Amino acid sequence: MTTRYDDTAKNVLGQELQPCSLNPVTGFYRNGCCETGPHDLGLHTVCAVMTAEFLAFSAATGNDLSTPRPEFAFRGLLPGDRWCLCAGRWKEALDAGVAPQVVLEATHEEMLAVVPLGVLKDHAVA
Repeated sequence: MTTRYDDTAKNVLGQELQPCSLNPVTGFYRNGCCETGPHDLGLHTVCAVMTAEFLAFSAATGNDLSTPRPEFAFRGLLPGDRWCLCAGRWKEALDAGVAPQVVLEATHEEMLAVVPLGVLKDHAVA
């Protein structure tokens, strides 16, 4: 079950924001949703499906998401996992040609301040 930070949060399609992942549990608030708020300086708003290429890119640019961190109850991400990424990191990956696919229904509308809806749709999970 997901406990929402903001029950009124919308996705990029203007609908109710759907959960991104509960296994692994993702989101800035670790509630499974790509919600954002005043303390989320990284803007963890895009629900992305991890790929080996993106995980390698992220590690090479300073954010290793693959290595387990048991002290934080984090098993490390695998290709196929859904994860709430920082908007800026997804945009960096887009510019580098390794952006992972996006789950539009679970991507927060704040992501539209970083990239237009058309770009997100071009990278949407089918």
